[in-house]
Amino acid sequence: MSPRPTVLLIGDLAHTNKEWEALSSKYNLLEFRKGTREQFLENCRNGTYAEVRGCYRSNVSTAITGPFDKELIAALPESWKFIAHNGAGYDNIDVDACSARKIAVSSTPGAVDDATADVGILLLLGALRQAHEPLVALREGRWKGRSRLGHDPRGKTLGILGMGGIGRAMAHRARSFGMEIIYHNRRRLDPSLEKGAKYVSFDELLAQSDVLSLNLALNASTRHIISAPELAKTKKGVVVVNTARGALINEADLVAALESGQVSAVGLDVFENEPQVHPGLVKNDRAFLLPHLGTSTYETQRDMELLVLKNLQAAVDHGKMLTLVGEQKGLDWAPKEADS
Repeated sequence: MSPRPTVLLIGDLAHTNKEWEALSSKYNLLEFRKGTREQFLENCRNGTYAEVRGCYRSNVSTAITGPFDKELIAALPESWKFIAHNGAGYDNIDVDACSARKIAVSSTPGAVDDATADVGILLLLGALRQAHEPLVALREGRWKGRSRLGHDPRGKTLGILGMGGIGRAMAHRARSFGMEIIYHNRRRLDPSLEKGAKYVSFDELLAQSDVLSLNLALNASTRHIISAPELAKTKKGVVVVNTARGALINEADLVAALESGQVSAVGLDVFENEPQVHPGLVKNDRAFLLPHLGTSTYETQRDMELLVLKNLQAAVDHGKMLTLVGEQKGLDWAPKEADS
């Protein structure tokens, strides 16, 4: 009889501790809920993790181990074949380094779509209606303060950069407000997924959007995809919404465009150097800002944790994954897609 597989939890769980503990019926469970990067690396070197087949980790656990970069990936034992990641974004994992070692990585698309799109619409409406100033004024006893007239979403063109699950959920909600939808992707969607949205080039997206929503992953090719040259191509008075990753936008360039009036308002849930926020955004009353709350609901966070545990089990038990990251799909060694 072969020994039971060993799996590792990195960081904490908020909603699925019972489900994790139940895995002890078939796995040896190790935990690294607290500690430092050096302690983690030492555990990799001294044999503590010598039998680990896969791990659960998250964007939040980056505060403990640091990013899963080339150095850390190189330190993982030979037994380590799977990283089940909690987060739709995974820019803190060096996927190329993982692929070089044939370590499969999964993320949590789908589970985050509705909650993130809900926040996207909140930011869109807050920015269009110039909601920051009256919200602050009310609490300071100034009633409406120096409120400006806002704009209706009806009849406006929403341009979505990145028409994946979150982008499509955003489009679905925006249609309810009478918005026209255009989008740009690396590839056009199957018409059955477009639901009337029009596929356009990147430059056409910039030129035609009344509201520009960023809904794409952050990687080397998309970092600062919106900077001064792109902002100069937008309609004067465009509204920019970002629920994806802050570093998709050159924040200093965005502040300059906001101050010049090229951008009339922004709705942002993510920031280039969060938790630090550019002071030009903080002081600008046309910036409607949230502190990265996109997936901050009980239901969504529990669904995300459950999906990570399902990915880990599918990987260890069957050599498959439900939501393998896109960069690894089709690689000859990569796990096949598991049934959900």
